Amino acid sequence: MRAVVQRVVRSAVSVVEGDDEREVGRIGPGLTVLIGVAAGDTEAQARRLAEKIAGLRIFPDAEGKLNRDVREAGGEILAISQFTLLADARKGRRPSFAGAAPPEQGEFLYDAVVRHLRHAGLTVHTGRFGAHMHVEILNDGPVTIILDTAEWGPDRRA
Repeated sequence: MRAVVQRVVRSAVSVVEGDDEREVGRIGPGLTVLIGVAAGDTEAQARRLAEKIAGLRIFPDAEGKLNRDVREAGGEILAISQFTLLADARKGRRPSFAGAAPPEQGEFLYDAVVRHLRHAGLTVHTGRFGAHMHVEILNDGPVTIILDTAEWGPDRRA
């Protein structure tokens, strides 16, 4: 699994269907998390990814040091599925998405990340899996972290 985690002032997501656009999620200060699921990813990786996201100390404390996580900062999370994070653009100009999970597996594991974040006591808003979406992100800092469970190894804690 791969995630792009952005500390935000605010963020929103709308689902686009033809000429219709409907907002389905909005947060104030917190994290916008773009989540891509790779073929072969597991429920255990979804849990580890959620734990890592929830525990990232990327919010400033009273002294301005990045010592607080999203819970401590009182923030929310906007989680968006984004299979294009698994793009392989090493050859040619058209990215290959062969490494992305099939839709059923992708949706199951994306939902698992969201479920684990909520279980951790976080308020999580979402887009809609597989939909065409418009995502508004007002990055704060900017602070952007890329997480990739493939780099953590099977026995390494997140």
